[in-house]
Amino acid sequence: MKTLPNANTLPVSLEGTATLMIQGTTTDAGKSLLVTGFCRCLKRLNYNVTPFKPQTMALNSAVTPGGGEIGRAQALQAQAAGVIPNVDMNPILLKPSSDTGAQVIIHGKALSNMQAQAYHDYKKVAMQAVLESYKRLINQYQVVMVEGAGSPAEINLREGDIANMGFAEAADCPVIIVADIDKGGVFAHLVGTLELLSASEQNRVVGFVINKFRGDIALLQSGLDWIEERTNKPVLGVLPYLMDLHLAEEDAIQASQNIDKNDVRLRIAVPVFSRISNHTDFDMLRAHPQLELTFVPQGKSIPGCDLIILPGSKHVRDDLALLKHHGWDREIATHLRYGGKVLGICGGYQMLGKSIQDPLGIEGKAGISAGLGYLNINTELQAEKQLTHSTGY
Repeated sequence: MKTLPNANTLPVSLEGTATLMIQGTTTDAGKSLLVTGFCRCLKRLNYNVTPFKPQTMALNSAVTPGGGEIGRAQALQAQAAGVIPNVDMNPILLKPSSDTGAQVIIHGKALSNMQAQAYHDYKKVAMQAVLESYKRLINQYQVVMVEGAGSPAEINLREGDIANMGFAEAADCPVIIVADIDKGGVFAHLVGTLELLSASEQNRVVGFVINKFRGDIALLQSGLDWIEERTNKPVLGVLPYLMDLHLAEEDAIQASQNIDKNDVRLRIAVPVFSRISNHTDFDMLRAHPQLELTFVPQGKSIPGCDLIILPGSKHVRDDLALLKHHGWDREIATHLRYGGKVLGICGGYQMLGKSIQDPLGIEGKAGISAGLGYLNINTELQAEKQLTHSTGY
């Protein structure tokens, strides 16, 4: 098995700073984990290293000490690197508010809500914000570990790309492509991704990493030899499948638990909204050996439990309508009549009030929605600073 390149062989970019970008064949291929690992290894080698992700699309975010929002993964990577997270580590954060729109956060602050086409036209401005952050980082750190987003081979997203090869070309940095063998088709993923890149982009790919391997590595060797001969690119490493790896998910909800149901002391149910935000808030509960945490999918009834938690939402009125559509409002009422408890977080808290008012259409169509009526509060979305105010009146 080959080893990954060490810090002394990382190619040097602007201002003498070494820059390396990790891209993936798919979402959840292992980009975040690999960057996190590099950050920690380089820190142990006494390098001053920082993570960087040009653009993130996720409803989960972390708040920096300065009050700005960045992706959860970059906050974790900063911890691995032993540095304080800041907004330059993730200059563009997109938080979907509908199937075709998202809140655009630049340098940690909400700019506005944009439809997909409007943001596509805005990418040139966004790229300038990305490069401004990158230039600040290369003046402060010896190594910049860059994480891509999704896949660089999404043909419909390549024009004006700032998240993957578009950034790599602008920064003139080398790229490692990582693939998840656990999904199956790993060689097709790697070869197909490489084939869909331009000649200059292919040239900056310095090698591959295969992630989540389990079994006898000897049985994989013939495949490694084939792909190196087929692509003329080395397989730099094969990473094992890590069991019980409790890292925050940026996108998919992690629902698995390893508990003994005979030891359960508290049962918690969380209805899953279409625009659920910061679902990783529940990871600590999910990891507790005496808590049974159930994420309730749409179309399913809330099971018997001690506590129902209504999570945050990026589109509160739509998710409140969804809650009522699935009859969860009636099930919550029954749960309370029998002595159960209900807790609301952020948007879920707003749903427990009398009304949610969006007179300017900040989250979608303007209007007002009746809440569940359990709390004496009314929520009104205000445009000035993209804030939400809940008051009792």
